[in-house]
Amino acid sequence: MLALANKIAIVTGASSGIGHATAKLFAEEGAKIVAAARRQAELDRLVEEIVETGGTAIALAGDVRDEAYAKALVDLATGSFGGLDIAFNNAGAVGMMAPLPDLPPASWHDTMDTNLTSAYLAARHQIPAMLERGGGSLVFTSSFVGYTAGMPGMAAYAAAKAGLIGLTQVLAAEYGPKGLRVNALLPGGTDTPAATFKTPESRAFVESLHALKRVAEPEEIARSALYLASDASSFTTGTALFADGGVSINRT
Repeated sequence: MLALANKIAIVTGASSGIGHATAKLFAEEGAKIVAAARRQAELDRLVEEIVETGGTAIALAGDVRDEAYAKALVDLATGSFGGLDIAFNNAGAVGMMAPLPDLPPASWHDTMDTNLTSAYLAARHQIPAMLERGGGSLVFTSSFVGYTAGMPGMAAYAAAKAGLIGLTQVLAAEYGPKGLRVNALLPGGTDTPAATFKTPESRAFVESLHALKRVAEPEEIARSALYLASDASSFTTGTALFADGGVSINRT
């Protein structure tokens, strides 16, 4: 039996990387997908890929920092498919990296809006739709940065991603009695177009930080997202789930 049969899922950041891989995997497991990202052309290609393999998907491009977009995604899910069961709020960005005194307020706010405020806006509209279906699974992509490690130059990103874990815990406590599970997924280094390693030397350094001495493929992180989205994690809520290749515990 498919893990997400008859489920309806929003996946943000779906145009590439972890979001793209997760949207495809969720569709393979039976979910009807609402794919979200800024780039319509890439979303259209994703939808084509899903449909060609027998899945169901639609897409809407926009900016996750815009509350109207958050609402439009939920409206699209409910209007096209009849409801919402799963939301993988994965879109995010590292933002400007700099020592804190050199980080302009505008860059701080942009990073916070992209990674944390966007999650608030998404959940604000997703939660009521999920409750109408009797509950569901809400997943945020956080990070080990700001949770188990402090990376120089990443103050805004770390603060935003740590904030997601606090948001996760509160929402899990608030809505657990109503059948809504809320979890954070914490990937390690992942081979995506947005990865911070751009040279062989920087990649080798990032790989060396992990206990597994490599970075993840997006599909590996997608499988952890599938666990949190599916009934396989039916007694899991309020967690910060590591899928980080051991970067959080490695000291070698």
